[in-house]
Amino acid sequence: MDDWLWPYDDLNQLYAVQELPWGDWLTYTVYQPLVAVNEVAEYQQGTIQYLPGLAQNWTISTNGTVYTFNLRQGVHFSNGDPFNAYQAWMEMYGFYYISANSSAWLESYNLFNMSLVNFGPATIALINQSGLINPSQQALSVMQNSSWPIYATSPSQIVFHLKAPFTWFPGALIVFDGLMFDTQWVLNHGGFGTAAAINSYFNQHAIPGTGPYDVTNVVESSYVQFAQDPNYWARNWTQAEITANPIFDPGHVKNVIVNSKPDDLTRYTDLSTGAAQLVTIETADWNLIASNPAYSYFKLPLWGGIVSYIYFNMNTYPTNITDVRLAIAHSINYTQLYQQAFLGQMSPYVGPEYPAWSQFYDLGNYSQYQYNVTLAKQYLAKASIANFPTLNFDVSSGSTAEINLAQVLQSDLAQIGITMNLNVIIPAQFGSLYGSYQFNIHNAQNQPQLGCNCGWAPAALTPADYWVSFLSNQSGWGNFGGYSDPIVQSCINAFTSTTNVTEIRSLCSTAQAEINNTAPVAWLGINGLFAAGIGSLVWKNGVINPNFLVDPVWDGQDTMPIFNTISFA
Repeated sequence: MDDWLWPYDDLNQLYAVQELPWGDWLTYTVYQPLVAVNEVAEYQQGTIQYLPGLAQNWTISTNGTVYTFNLRQGVHFSNGDPFNAYQAWMEMYGFYYISANSSAWLESYNLFNMSLVNFGPATIALINQSGLINPSQQALSVMQNSSWPIYATSPSQIVFHLKAPFTWFPGALIVFDGLMFDTQWVLNHGGFGTAAAINSYFNQHAIPGTGPYDVTNVVESSYVQFAQDPNYWARNWTQAEITANPIFDPGHVKNVIVNSKPDDLTRYTDLSTGAAQLVTIETADWNLIASNPAYSYFKLPLWGGIVSYIYFNMNTYPTNITDVRLAIAHSINYTQLYQQAFLGQMSPYVGPEYPAWSQFYDLGNYSQYQYNVTLAKQYLAKASIANFPTLNFDVSSGSTAEINLAQVLQSDLAQIGITMNLNVIIPAQFGSLYGSYQFNIHNAQNQPQLGCNCGWAPAALTPADYWVSFLSNQSGWGNFGGYSDPIVQSCINAFTSTTNVTEIRSLCSTAQAEINNTAPVAWLGINGLFAAGIGSLVWKNGVINPNFLVDPVWDGQDTMPIFNTISFA
């Protein structure tokens, strides 16, 4: 298989705490989740149903704050180490530690009261003395401490005690921090590192997982080779068991190579010659696929979770002025932008929620900002700026879609008298400009006034996810404009403080009105193609079966399919 990029942060699963690495080619094939999801219902019907993963089942306390997960027994990592509650406990607190003890360490969700937690080098050293497979009584006393929000009660049971009820908590364990890896192996190879210096040994030395494949060879920025694990715990599952939970499929080939090939035409050539069975094709060569009936491609449904939007720097002039933002939002020719930047494969969208969570989608029944040059000029006049400065817009190099979008936007802004500089920068430089909400507001003067998130997918399958990521003052990544508003934050806080859906909807309806009226972002649309909205997975008809699974969070975790679910025609 040929992918369009090398994973950010290589293969280092410790970066899951920062919602990286992406695309994580090891998702589900090497690292399996505590909680799974019914992907057939999700992709075909837009219904989110949580299923057993490495947690065989779970119970919820009557007040909705205590989740007790009973783990599958007899599961081993690929190196033979057993998977148990102590391994999972260490992973959770390891993430907390390398997040600099952030209260919102779990994908930006502020779910736990961490005030009594004292986890750091001393705790790690103590557990290191006996390890996690047969921990000492002293180590057990720490891991079984129920005054901490996450604790183990036995080798097969782990408890999460939330500070307030959160109905969708299992959805936060489907990818990223919920993917299990061998923390004993981590401790044996230098540990987690620190928030300032996460252990980079695992960049090229993949931590063992419980999945059907193991990493056997890595060549930096070139390829990763996987081999089927002959001792995989679910290798003898019946077809009925696999059908009920297909992510645990043992796989259909012995070896898999995933190549990183940044040149689009090279990937197409590999597909056409049979050198690769499945590749990603992007904007530049999409016509070779769309016009050729020999190929099929993966298309997302209308309720898909990949969304795109223009974000405004809320902490620098002049995009800190509401009328300026509204002027820009109404200056955009959305129809033209869809055609020139997104291959026409985009649907209108009113954020932050996406339609799979219909209870919380577009609560005010708004429509996308209208393309109206006259109205845009009126808003700009209201801003009363005598000498309007030139705006800056940064895009990552190599992204044809983002560059095309920026050129459309540049032309649209010129119609209302705004000059925009298009700055093309390398992805690493782009990534270094942004971080948590606090990072973004403190570094606002180093960031452009405008940017595009041209293909964001969820970090978790909960209706709070985009609110938490895009608009929260607790955001760990995604709030690129450094936006915070008390009305909107009340909605965000409600998701993790009450189970009363009517109350949440009421607060979020008010919040959505505030967002619509003040335009901290200009929502562009829901992307119809899988590869960050700028292309998709492509295969030759008659070579592989089209019923394989992809990332359950709509390309937010992995850019490749879950390859143990691929079978051949």
